[in-house]
Amino acid sequence: MKKLLFILLIGASTISMQAQELNFTVKMNTQKVQTTDPKVFESLQIVVSEFLNSQKWTEDVFEPEERIECNLLLTITQEIDNNTFAADITIQASRPIFNSDAPTALLTHVDKNVVFDYEAYQPVQFIENNFESNLAQVLAFYSYVILGLDYDSFSPKGGEKYFQKAQEIINNIPPSAAAQYKGWRSLDGNRNRYWIIESILSPRAKEMRTASYQYHRQSLDLMAEDTGQGRAYMLEAIRKIETVNRNYPNAMVVQMFANAKGAEIVEIFKGGNRKEQNEVIRIMTRIDPTRASLYRSMQ
Repeated sequence: MKKLLFILLIGASTISMQAQELNFTVKMNTQKVQTTDPKVFESLQIVVSEFLNSQKWTEDVFEPEERIECNLLLTITQEIDNNTFAADITIQASRPIFNSDAPTALLTHVDKNVVFDYEAYQPVQFIENNFESNLAQVLAFYSYVILGLDYDSFSPKGGEKYFQKAQEIINNIPPSAAAQYKGWRSLDGNRNRYWIIESILSPRAKEMRTASYQYHRQSLDLMAEDTGQGRAYMLEAIRKIETVNRNYPNAMVVQMFANAKGAEIVEIFKGGNRKEQNEVIRIMTRIDPTRASLYRSMQ
């Protein structure tokens, strides 16, 4: 068993050097589970990393420095039976800012109580239009969402094909699997995978896509050249997001934006004038009321 685990480790290391579009760092938290052999989770960490980093998700060629930096924390919350687990999956993704050493977050999200089946040393496989396993479908779904967010940040609605891929994953979940593994259907709650992609592609939230491009490409990427103009463009993007929030109250795509960007917006507008600050505070406290104190701290 140790030899097999060593082989898996070597294989994962080799594949990470050949990583494609995504550069995931995968970590495990198993403190709540005491009975499962720890080697099950060691192999799970390896195969999840291998899956995310070796899969070819697009037809484009990414240079190593162009890969999207991502983090995934798999917190095992329950051992349902010998091979079935429940977990909270925390996913973060970022992209670089032009002429800056600092990255900007694209996604900061927790998918709670994800149930999946896994046996030690079993690979995670994803085949389009097939349901291989719930874990594979969840990981592929978020990979496409991350790609969509990244491409949208570089060109207007540039991520459309990847959001559509995420939508196809939801559409292709068999009814029996959707009933067994929650989070794929509208009736499973209002903050799940179904509502993520529904809100991203909804006509009511169409300005969100334009705002993302303006926020990243026309604002953050220009900050090094003209900070004042960059803030002005960012404020225009935030106004568009206010419109989306008004047209589509509680849309997940708006909340995901606030989760990823809230602290960044505060730091940027600390250098703005009082009029800009007041408008940003008004909009962001309406969009993201649970963190109202964060936004007020910019003054």
